[in-house]
Amino acid sequence: MRTPFIAGNWKMNMSRAEATDFANALKEKYHDTDVRTAICAPFVHLELLKNIFEGTDIKVGAQNCHFEDSGAFTGEVSVPMLEELGIDYCIIGHSERREYNNETDETVNLKLKRLFASSILPILCVGENLDQRDAGKEKEIVEAQVKADLEGLTAENVSALTIAYEPIWAIGTGRTASPEQAEEMCAHIRDIISDLYGDAVACETTIQYGGSMKPGNATELMNMENIDGGLIGGASLKVDDFMGIINF
Repeated sequence: MRTPFIAGNWKMNMSRAEATDFANALKEKYHDTDVRTAICAPFVHLELLKNIFEGTDIKVGAQNCHFEDSGAFTGEVSVPMLEELGIDYCIIGHSERREYNNETDETVNLKLKRLFASSILPILCVGENLDQRDAGKEKEIVEAQVKADLEGLTAENVSALTIAYEPIWAIGTGRTASPEQAEEMCAHIRDIISDLYGDAVACETTIQYGGSMKPGNATELMNMENIDGGLIGGASLKVDDFMGIINF
């Protein structure tokens, strides 16, 4: 049985005061659970969150990293820098990074390899856009992403990997992915892993759904066979909403 994994992605939100208030409130309301829990926050809040969550099971994740350990990469943060802070997870290849920051499958692959050489576990994001979905190419696109992103990774790597399926076409379009559509694509990703690494690895790989999971739909989504958790955006900015998903 895979352990459910709920990770909040704050994106570029939260002042230091807001992050402090959120973390203290979450720490107070959080209790022992079988659900893995993490908050992926902007770089400036990572040390703050690690300090507040110390002694709890709440983990802290970054939203990006560079694949080089040091160098002339202004504005970037390296994996060793994150390790110094004791960071647990790192989101890689988010659709917004791919669209606005020229992330490619090649750079995503390099980042995954660097993270797997560290103590930080990656959360890999994949998904198709509106044109690709309307053209009926969603499975083809996601398969190409997964294969390129995982190139050269070992079975041991992939067993420890979290993959977040993001239906990019459902972000800001007024369209939503049904639980059945989310399950279909998460099952497809597991089938790809099975083809590449075998059934045992596919059964161990955690696959999250990354599209508008909320307290109102978390139970239905989490009851799907191949959905092991959620990469939560807007609902991770409010403690009660985030707790409502954790307690699905």
